[in-house]
Amino acid sequence: MKAAALVLAMAVAMLVGCATTPPERTDDLCRIFDHQPRWYDHARASEQRWGTPIATQMAFVRQESSFRHDARPPRTRLLGFIPWRRQSTAYGYAQAQNPVWGEYLDDQGGLFARRTHMKYALDFIGWYNNNTHQRLGISKNNPRHLYLAYHEGPTGYRRAHWQNNSALQRVAARVERTAQRYQAQLEECESRYRCRRFWEFGPFCDA
Repeated sequence: MKAAALVLAMAVAMLVGCATTPPERTDDLCRIFDHQPRWYDHARASEQRWGTPIATQMAFVRQESSFRHDARPPRTRLLGFIPWRRQSTAYGYAQAQNPVWGEYLDDQGGLFARRTHMKYALDFIGWYNNNTHQRLGISKNNPRHLYLAYHEGPTGYRRAHWQNNSALQRVAARVERTAQRYQAQLEECESRYRCRRFWEFGPFCDA
């Protein structure tokens, strides 16, 4: 009974952590982190683990889901009006699709990892970009091409079909601009998200 109660409590906590309201202002990273300070912690942990800058991670999330935890692609229409299958299996903050999310879980484990939880969405983005860097040589400080590879996959990026896709190139450029704007904003406000807890002081805080 105790074990069952523990599992239930963990499931409830996870659901509460997932069901967050999107920030009202998605063009200001400081306001986003004011809205959800824990998102800063998750982004920083992912940056330290995988090397993708915080601003780039959050620019990806803004583009992919507008910070909606349950975002999905729209359904296609059968006969023009009957809701049918979705365009892909993309889901959650990072819009990770089933196959690559499965690869992430196989590689990193994590019994409670969910695409609807920002912690795992940002870790996934960091993991994916690290693989992109290793396989394609794209710098982790190049948000435009990281996003192109994120959208197209390693094979698609190598085939360079994106070079003839002006719409995708515009989206990648927008992600780059967002990352640059977020980085400038973060430099002005990051200090207030570090060392904000009473136990974070002295050698336990690197602000």
